[in-house]
Amino acid sequence: MSAPMKPFRFALQALPRGTRAEWQDVARRAEALGYATLQTADHLGIADPFTPLVSAAEATSTLRVGPLVINNALHHPVLLARQAATVDLLTEGRLELGLGVGWAQAEHDASGIPLPPPAERVSRFEEALAILLPLLEGQPARSSGTYSVAVDDLGVRCVQQPRPPILIGGFRKRMLAIAARHADIAQLTGLALDGAGGIRFGDPSRAGVVTQARSVRETARARDLELSVLVQHVAIDSPTAVATAAERTGLPEHAIADSPFFGYGSVESLCERLEGLREEAGISNFTVREMDAFAPVVARLG
Repeated sequence: MSAPMKPFRFALQALPRGTRAEWQDVARRAEALGYATLQTADHLGIADPFTPLVSAAEATSTLRVGPLVINNALHHPVLLARQAATVDLLTEGRLELGLGVGWAQAEHDASGIPLPPPAERVSRFEEALAILLPLLEGQPARSSGTYSVAVDDLGVRCVQQPRPPILIGGFRKRMLAIAARHADIAQLTGLALDGAGGIRFGDPSRAGVVTQARSVRETARARDLELSVLVQHVAIDSPTAVATAAERTGLPEHAIADSPFFGYGSVESLCERLEGLREEAGISNFTVREMDAFAPVVARLG
């Protein structure tokens, strides 16, 4: 029997710029427009991913908040658990904790924090997850691997029980399998490593997304998993968006035109596309970066 169809949920990824008042206005507008979650990012050169979440929650009443996604290579799992639990406490249980392995070699070179090779990166992530999850649930954590950990009590408790929802974002098969086994939200990004310390688009096609989503669901089995897509760019009713994106990315126009990772077309066509993805692949959660442009879709489907 297939899993029940989940309601649509939409998230906005935004970066705090300007003043506290301006950031809180973004949060209030996102909530008023029907977005369920406000997400930050974890990169050097921008604001800390956690602190703005508390500020956004103070300015709103129901908006959930979370980082998209924490770079595991920049955070020790015990300290990350403490920080996440504190944010969940101060936002009165509105944290959604997004996790990933990291990829930006230039950031690690600049900071002097090593970025392991991809396979080791994922192994460390899995080890960190085995420490992080019990700590968030108020349980002790022990590890004698890469992380030498013996913590009985964080000293701070999450409001959400047994812990805040975990979002795991990725594009490699192993990461998506980890998400299927441990996450509450598994996010597909359509990206791939470029072999030079950065990322590029992998297979952005609708067929590729459906195949990935079905594979994640099969691995998750009976787990109640929410499937998400990170929409890389939104442009409503733009006659040049597809051609411009094809030129910029080197992808064929036909793959971009129906890709879940590009929000191009009319509001009606986008709504039809998302409804089809939910029906065919169970994808019901979408993150965008263009709050106002995408708002008509949120209003119609949210």
